[in-house]
Amino acid sequence: MSIYDFKVETVAGNEVSMEEYKGKVLIIANTASKCGFTPQYEDLQKLYSKYQEGGLEILGFPCNQFANQEPGSSQDAQSFCTINYGVEFPIFAKVDVRGENAIPLFKYLTSKAPHEGFKLEDPNEKLVHSVLSKRFPSFIHGNSIKWNFTKFVVGRDGKVLKRFEPHIQPGDMEAYIKEVL
Repeated sequence: MSIYDFKVETVAGNEVSMEEYKGKVLIIANTASKCGFTPQYEDLQKLYSKYQEGGLEILGFPCNQFANQEPGSSQDAQSFCTINYGVEFPIFAKVDVRGENAIPLFKYLTSKAPHEGFKLEDPNEKLVHSVLSKRFPSFIHGNSIKWNFTKFVVGRDGKVLKRFEPHIQPGDMEAYIKEVL
C-alpha cells in the first residue's frame, strides 16, 4: 500500500486520486489560518517555488480540530493562504486528521510515520508539550497528529519517509528535501 491508494477532496468538492502526484516528492501538511504556526505557509511556499520544477509538490489540508484555528469554510482557508501568503500549492477541503473521523490518508500517514515522542530538551517542543498537557492532555499520547502544521514527506514511490512535527520550520526541512529530490 502507498499514498497512491487514497483519494482526497478538493476545495471545489471534487475527488482527486493521490496517483495524480505519482513520481513527485510530497510534503503533506495539516494546516490552519489562526495558529501560531500559520506563518509556516510562507516558508512552505518558498520551498515550493524553489523545488517544484525538481519534482516537489506540497499539499495543504486545513483542519479545525486544534482549538478551532480553522473556523471558516474550505474556500475561506484557500483564500486566506493565497491572499496572505501567496500560496500557489494545492489547498484541499477541510478535513479531520485525528480521531475516528480522520480521513484515511492521515490515518495512513500517522501509521507509517508515528510520533517519536516529545524531546523536552528542545525548547520549542517543550512549549508544544506544555500547551497540550494543559489544554489537550489526550493529544499527547499515541501516534496521532499533535497540532497544526505536522508535515509528512513522501518519496517519489509513494512511501512515507519522514514526519516533521509542528515546531519544525519548513526551512529546517530544506536539506532533507534536497536529499530526497
